[in-house]
Amino acid sequence: MGGVNLLRSPLVLSDQEGELIVPVVKNGRNPEGRPQMPPLPLPEDDVKAIAAYIHSVAARMAGQGGPPPRETPLELNILVGNATAGKTYFDANCASCHANDMAGVATRYPSPMALQNAWVSGGGGRGRGRGGSDPGGAPARTPRVTTAVVTTADGQKYEGTLARIDDFLVTLSFADGSQKTFRRTGSTPAVQITDPLAGHKQLWLKLTDKDIHDVTAYLVTLK
Repeated sequence: MGGVNLLRSPLVLSDQEGELIVPVVKNGRNPEGRPQMPPLPLPEDDVKAIAAYIHSVAARMAGQGGPPPRETPLELNILVGNATAGKTYFDANCASCHANDMAGVATRYPSPMALQNAWVSGGGGRGRGRGGSDPGGAPARTPRVTTAVVTTADGQKYEGTLARIDDFLVTLSFADGSQKTFRRTGSTPAVQITDPLAGHKQLWLKLTDKDIHDVTAYLVTLK
């Protein structure tokens, strides 16, 4: 039985330095209806090294789990979808957020591949959700960050970039480079998270190759 594609896994794409991958490797996974992954007795530093390697491959890939670039790039025809089906999918899943910003979108990217990489990633550039210039030729974009507001029991609020959150701790990073960690007990302190890619992350869980090709076929008509 085959495992999931790690280059398209939401968990791997949300991981930064192994903080999400280490617990999965250590504890294993048994998702319903999928092959079981047993716990692996690997040292944490080894798992973090593996995570760093996966991220290095993802940073060089040609988007959507493609291989690293070749010296002589392949010219791929990705316009194999159904534009009508793509419009139906877009209207049902994307239009609530993007109905007013898609006019001329096909002219803003130098190729269908660059356009496909951009919309699947949420505008992040490389692959699904990663920043930087896109191998398909899209311009560099500022990585989108997740922010959070932490409200302590005495009503004091702290707002910053979300560096880490789990059932026990939440850590914020601030503009001056400092960080502050809060211990969590149930719903205290209150944590309000703003993730600019939340909608796309939910989409990644159900996107199929057919959906990707259909929506791309539709978007290239918006000139």
